[in-house]
Amino acid sequence: MKKLILAIAFIGMGSFAMAQTTTPQDKDAKRAEFQQKRQQKEQEHLAQMQKDLNLNQSQVAQIKALHEQRKADMKADFAKNKEARQAKMEEMKAKRAQMDADMKKILTPTQYDKWQADRKAKMEARKMAMKDKGMKGGKMMKKHMETAAPQAN
Repeated sequence: MKKLILAIAFIGMGSFAMAQTTTPQDKDAKRAEFQQKRQQKEQEHLAQMQKDLNLNQSQVAQIKALHEQRKADMKADFAKNKEARQAKMEEMKAKRAQMDADMKKILTPTQYDKWQADRKAKMEARKMAMKDKGMKGGKMMKKHMETAAPQAN
């Protein structure tokens, strides 16, 4: 009996320890860290371009201004298309809800529950696959960049 209670206590503590609660402060801190890393990478990239292409200060300033303009344009385009993206998402949600309602009419309650569980499992598998692919893609791109750099010289 003691072992059972002890096992339940460990499982309970483990689940609490693994639960991830993100607060707005955590998100803001991560966003700030990401912004800082991105700016650092941009500066490193510009320095590498200056070294590789033997750019003068005027050219560096022009390229930096060009990059800033491009970022501003992309941000404006993103904001402009935000409403269209949200409308598309709402449309997709409505279609998904209609599909669920139709499937509920066709399937028995047991079949419907099994279908829902299968669909949820497939969604989780896709999320994990995308996460793994994204991580591998980043590593592959980095390897490609490292191997391509010596050939350019």
